[in-house]
This record gives sequence, structure tokens and C-alpha cells, in this order.
Amino acid sequence: MRNARGLWIFAVILLLIDTYIFQVLKYLSQGLSPRAKFIVYAIYWLITVLSIIIALSLPSLYFNPKYKQLITYAFSMVMGLFFFKLICCTFFIIDDVRRVITWCVLKLGQGSTTPTQGGVTRSAFISWLGVAVGGGIFSSLIYGFSNKYNYNTKTVKLQYPNLPSAFKGLRIVQLSDIHSGSFDDEAAVLKGVYKVLELKPDMILFTGDLVNNITTEMEAYKDIFAKLQAPLGIYSVLGNHDYGDYYTWEDRDEAHLLKEAAARKRLASPLQQKNIQDLIALQQSMGWQVLMNEHVILERNNQKIAVIGIENWSARGNFPKYGKLDIAYAGTQDVPFKILLSHDPSHWNAQVTKQYTDIDLTLSGHTHGMQFGIEIPGLRWSPIQYVYKQWAGVYEYANQKLYVNRGFGFLGYPGRVGILPEITLIELT
Repeated sequence: MRNARGLWIFAVILLLIDTYIFQVLKYLSQGLSPRAKFIVYAIYWLITVLSIIIALSLPSLYFNPKYKQLITYAFSMVMGLFFFKLICCTFFIIDDVRRVITWCVLKLGQGSTTPTQGGVTRSAFISWLGVAVGGGIFSSLIYGFSNKYNYNTKTVKLQYPNLPSAFKGLRIVQLSDIHSGSFDDEAAVLKGVYKVLELKPDMILFTGDLVNNITTEMEAYKDIFAKLQAPLGIYSVLGNHDYGDYYTWEDRDEAHLLKEAAARKRLASPLQQKNIQDLIALQQSMGWQVLMNEHVILERNNQKIAVIGIENWSARGNFPKYGKLDIAYAGTQDVPFKILLSHDPSHWNAQVTKQYTDIDLTLSGHTHGMQFGIEIPGLRWSPIQYVYKQWAGVYEYANQKLYVNRGFGFLGYPGRVGILPEITLIELT
């Protein structure tokens, strides 16, 4: 009932925004013939009504696999139109503020005996500028559909004076946020896997979110990712989506979950818990070792490094804290070089740099770079940076480093604008 009410509120907001924009549309189209105006107005309201119907229909179809791709693209189009209209409204509001100020100035200048005749007209320039900017962003979102499998290899060289000599030159490929439930092209994903193999990594590390919600999303891609190989092994951890917390499980008992929440236990119905175990078993069948608050010690020429992996741990309250770094870290104190796999980069500032200062390199993902932004020489920007301080690339604090992968897959929006899907090659020197 609460979700339905929220959807109707969202629909009303959309309708109010569209009504406001329509007033500007009437102003901009005043030079058209009556027939042309009718066509423009009909198209505008047809798109508006369809958008609202789609927005109201999506939740009931969300978990139906038959409609997965249709829902993904429909949702993206609706949200794209919504942001287009918000941007337009920003410019229109600025123009309306200008009109009010101008009217007040004219009113005061004329005095009370000579009232201003009529109102202050809109600025055609500002109105068209709003449409142009909003339309440009909407067009970039449409173009971004073509980038969802355009894998970009980032090569990063990291220097550590305490790295054991036997591991100098170690080649690590980091993958993150595969989100197999969003894929719709097995051949394109296979090309990405081959790009990883061409890098000839010594070790592959995956930092979580293999699926969107349920293990079965990975079935069609299991054999593809099983092709990944590395001499020192493939190690992975779970991300927030891997737990199935966003899925409606048939045996979900709200009363039981409330008790678990009060006891600060993991919120998991029996079916959800089985799904987690199935996901771990699936990764093991691919040759991946899932680190559940544990570590492995790798040895070369009697020299050692440790790979520590924890469950999802976020400093943000809307994401879970399942990870237990104290347990995973125990036993690695005497290992001279440590790599931590932790899905959410907010963990680094909140705990790693404060309590575990001898963890040399932390690898994270989670942000996807919001799949939207600008990365050019001298400028790197994405809206996600206002939510996560560390959101893509290398970060340093004292002797510790963090690398945030931009994600191999995609979620929600089936594309990438400016922030391409990433395969990271890290070379330790």
C-alpha cells in the first residue's frame, strides 16, 4: 500500500511538472499554425501520459524475467525524460524569477498611479536554452546505450617499498559489479572476458555484486566467466546486491525480520539465505574462491602477501554492515603486504585507514561512477562524487591506497555516458 501511494505521488509530481512545462511550450509555439500547434500539443501529452502509465506499471513487472529488458529500457527512458524535464524546469524557473523581479522593478518605477500594463514576457532565449541543455543530456543518455559493453582497460602502477621482492611486477586484474542480471548479450560479455585473459594476470580479484538480486541471473553467464584463469587464483567477495536484500522473497516474514533487525542480525528468510549459499557455490564451481570475512596467504620463494576479503560493509546507513574485518584480518599481522577486498569504498575512510593502517591496498567498486560523468584530461566529474568521496580511480592516505573500480556491468540504466565499463590492471612495483 505504501509503495502504491508513493507511485501515485510520483505520478502527480510528473503531471505537475508537465503542466508547468506545457505553459512554456505554448509560448514557444505561438508562431505555429493551429494545425501544427494541435500536433505538437498532442504529441507532448501523449508522451506524458505514456510515461506516467509506464512508471505506474514497472513495479508489478520488475521481477518477471520475461519483461526484464523491456523494463530496463522503459525505466531508463522514463527517468531520462524526467531529468530532461527537471533541467528544463530549472531554466524556466530562473526565467520566471527574472520576470517577477522585472515586474516588481517596473511596478515600483511607475508608482501607484500608473499600474504596469500586462505582465513581463518570457525570455525565448532562456526557454530555448533550457530545452537545448535538457535535450542534450537526454540525447547523451540515448547514445550511452551503445557503451554498455564498451569495456575500457585501465592500467595502474602502484609502488610499495614494503612489497616482497618475489611479488614485484605482480599483475592483478580487478573486476567489480558484474550485475549479470542486467546483461542481454552473451557474445559482448565474452569479449570482455577475453580482454581480461589477454592481460595475462597473475591474480584476478572480484569486488562484489555478481548479480542484481538472485543467483539464477548468473546461469547464462556462468560458463563465460568460468573461462577466467590466473596462476595465483581468483578471489571474490560479496556486494550489497549479492544478498538478495532488494528481492521480494515468497517466505519473507516481516515479524521475524523485525526481530532480527532488533538483534542486529542479517535480514534473511530461508529462501534468501539459500540464495546466498547458491551464489557462493556457483562461484566456487567457476573456480573462484569467495572470501567471507577471511583471508588467504599467497607465497612465492618463501615470501608472503595476504588477500583479505570481507562481506559488504558500508559507512552509509542505507547499506548493510555484514563485513567483519577483525575476523578476516586475524592471522595476517606478520604478513608484510596486505590487499583488502571490500565492496563499498566508504569502508576505507570509516574503518581501514583508522584501525588497520598496515593494509596496503584496498580494492572496491559499488559506485559504477554512476555510469554518467566526464573523464577527460584535467577534468573528472560525476554526480556520484557528492555521495561518495572516493568514487573512481586511485586514492591515497599516508602509506595506504584505495582503488575504486567503475564496474564491469550496469544497473538500472542500460548504458554508460562518459564513465565506461572497466577492467583494471594493477601492476605492483
